[in-house]
Amino acid sequence: MAIAVVIFAGAAALSLAAHHPSDVLPFLPALLVFAGVGAVVASRRPANPLGWLMLSMSGMSIGLLADAYARFGLTRTPHAVGTAWAAWAFMVSIEVGTVPLIFILLLFPHGSLLSPRWRVVAWAAVVVPLVGGVATAVSDVNFSAQTNFPMLRDPVPLLPRSVVAPVYGVYQSVILLVILAAAASLVLRFRRSRGEERQQLKWIAFAGGLAAAGFIVLASVPHGPEPVLAFVTLVPLIALAAGIAVLKYRLYDIDVVMNKTVVYGLLAAFITAVYVAIVVGIGAAIGQGSSKPNLGLSILATAVVAVAFQPVRARVQRFANRLVYGKRATPYEVLSEFSSRMAGTYASEDLLPRMARVLAEGTGARTAVVWLRVGEQLKPEAAWPMDDLPTGSLPTRGGELPDLSAALALPIHHRGELLGALSLSKPAGERLTPAEGNLAKDVASGAGLVLRNVRLTEELLQRLEELRASRQRLVAAQDQERRRLERNIHDGAQQQLVALAERVRLARSLTGGDPGKSSAMLTQAEAEVTQALEDLRDLARGIYPPLLADRGLVVALSAQARKSPIPVEIEGHGIARYRQEVEAAVHFSILEALQNVAKYAGASKAIVRLSVEDGDLTFVVEDDGAGFDTSTTSYGTGLQGMADRLAALGGTLEVRSRLRLGTTVTGRLPVRELEPVGE
Repeated sequence: MAIAVVIFAGAAALSLAAHHPSDVLPFLPALLVFAGVGAVVASRRPANPLGWLMLSMSGMSIGLLADAYARFGLTRTPHAVGTAWAAWAFMVSIEVGTVPLIFILLLFPHGSLLSPRWRVVAWAAVVVPLVGGVATAVSDVNFSAQTNFPMLRDPVPLLPRSVVAPVYGVYQSVILLVILAAAASLVLRFRRSRGEERQQLKWIAFAGGLAAAGFIVLASVPHGPEPVLAFVTLVPLIALAAGIAVLKYRLYDIDVVMNKTVVYGLLAAFITAVYVAIVVGIGAAIGQGSSKPNLGLSILATAVVAVAFQPVRARVQRFANRLVYGKRATPYEVLSEFSSRMAGTYASEDLLPRMARVLAEGTGARTAVVWLRVGEQLKPEAAWPMDDLPTGSLPTRGGELPDLSAALALPIHHRGELLGALSLSKPAGERLTPAEGNLAKDVASGAGLVLRNVRLTEELLQRLEELRASRQRLVAAQDQERRRLERNIHDGAQQQLVALAERVRLARSLTGGDPGKSSAMLTQAEAEVTQALEDLRDLARGIYPPLLADRGLVVALSAQARKSPIPVEIEGHGIARYRQEVEAAVHFSILEALQNVAKYAGASKAIVRLSVEDGDLTFVVEDDGAGFDTSTTSYGTGLQGMADRLAALGGTLEVRSRLRLGTTVTGRLPVRELEPVGE
């Protein structure tokens, strides 16, 4: 890049010395900008060949240096050494210099061809310019043309002009077709593009269109500036636009740029037309043309522009919006499409993106975001375009919306509950019209049920996932409990019974020889039978307490409370009998809670309350212990097991606790009383 700048500077100096600056200087800004943008793109996106292609255009500086030296050499008498060779090098460089330009058109913006079918054009983009370069190098096919170097002789006339000229003529036609094909690939890419790629292509199309319009305007102005001025000022914009598109810097601003360009261009044309029509036209009609300006006509033109400016500006703005953003739907069409889409059977993950898109297209918003309230946070769920989806959640206070940094933010309620919000951001310099604001409010008013359904779906999916996890934990707990029982039976009652059988066998063998010793062994065996029976009862109580099966919850819990290391009060008047699995779930959940109180709470007492409320069997276990912070402490294995056991029967578990204020565990199960058996 530094070498290219030095070469550019040398070419500029030589062109000025030759008094032919217009032959070289107009190309310098364009090539410098292309090379600079190419260097930035190549450093940021090294895998994209477009940056390297633009950077390679700095090699054309050598051709410009050769041209500048040839022009300079012609001003000397005799001609400077190497003048003809410099001119020859410049002519050859012109032919091969089209290669990077064609490939930029073929590969923009991602650095790949539109499809494999375009490989033929890519090969032609290399081969055809080389053919032209070789033809120019070996024969005077255009070296001594009137517009080139008619005063010099081609230094390399290897082949006669009559032989090479037909080939060169075909080359000129084919290279034009190759350039048109490359441009056609860009047009086809734009027609097939969507989203981000379309915005990239808009940048290059806008810059190219602006440059072409500049050429046309300057060429059509009588005695105006040279069209080369457009080349100097507008062609570098193509390089800048290409760099913005490839680097994706402020990509979506192109719509704003195009919109404002159309608006300001048409307003300038309107003011010019009014001035020409009144000052020049009416002035000529009354005999006072532009050679003698009429102050009254100038004031009249200014007044007309001032009065008509705002209405014309509004119409021009609508035209520009239509041109850039396309036809926007009417409010009725937006609401109709919104209703039909929301009534359709879409997956929940599709509903909110569709809502954001409908809202953005109906209001012409640059960005539309759908927010969903999750707890006390407002979470961005969908946006149009999706690239503009915010990344973080925002806190809500007292049901009020936080600052969403948008032109319009609307809360979404359903039955008085805040479920989410809609936010709109308009393009820079464009205001939200009353009609668009009303449309957004209508969409927000109808979106409450949608968000409610989405949230219910999400909650249901979360509940199903929790249920699946709880079932897995229950299965694991059952397997663990089964292994514990197996181990207790094997190590306890089984060993006792084996020892008891051996003792009875020995006692039988001693019955005839030593009756006293046999009687003592039988007495000991009787005690061991009693102990084995007690161990088996303890195991049976762990599986399903007999007292619970015979007398119910209150009696079984009261018996267990008497064995607790801390005082436990049981309150459960009027508690009936319920299904076995319900009573077992409540019984073991309460025992687990009491065990936690004894182990961890440091409490002086505990209270267990049983009641039936609205068809639910409810139990509450309260203690006056140390408590804990529920926001930082999750369920342990004991509480999680209780929650899983209750959830398997459609119940719930709630834990409330505060430091130094004790803990309250509340469980609920839907129940139906068992009918007494008739006699």
